Amino acid sequence: MSERTTAPPPPEPSPAIRIRPLSYPDLPQVIAVERRVFPTPWSLAMFVLELSKQSGVCLAAFSGERLVGYLICSRYDTVWHIMNIAVDLDHQRHGLASSMLRELYERVGDDEARFTLEVRRSNVVAIHLYEREGFRAAGIRRRYYQDNGEDALVMWRTPSTLAGTLDDVPNPGRVGID
Repeated sequence: MSERTTAPPPPEPSPAIRIRPLSYPDLPQVIAVERRVFPTPWSLAMFVLELSKQSGVCLAAFSGERLVGYLICSRYDTVWHIMNIAVDLDHQRHGLASSMLRELYERVGDDEARFTLEVRRSNVVAIHLYEREGFRAAGIRRRYYQDNGEDALVMWRTPSTLAGTLDDVPNPGRVGID
């Protein structure tokens, strides 16, 4: 992995932001944010499927009555997979994604929990966020994104990555980040 300069921690979000479990009535606002933020947005059916899973954690962040961010995380056996995290355009880079991740860790409530996610290799802002959160790149999924064939970095947050190694990450590979 190449050397990176450490970005300063994000500012704390406004106290007016509240995070709570995502619910079905929130989905119209979720879809609106999803379409503004991602080039290949999830369908309504994908969100409904994730909300229906009993073992997942789905969170919504609100400013007043307006949904400004959400996080979807599913549990597969012993691993938590962060499937989708988004912050509306006018609330990005204010610490909201970090706040939702902290809420996720609290709700999981296990210091030994293992989290994984995929992120576009070109999404340097998100990669830096995840690195601040203790995630480390451990592999690549070639041509993962359908819209442009871009590769995804596979990142993990585990007890070992928090200690600076990949010792408990399954099949870590060499990852060069440009």
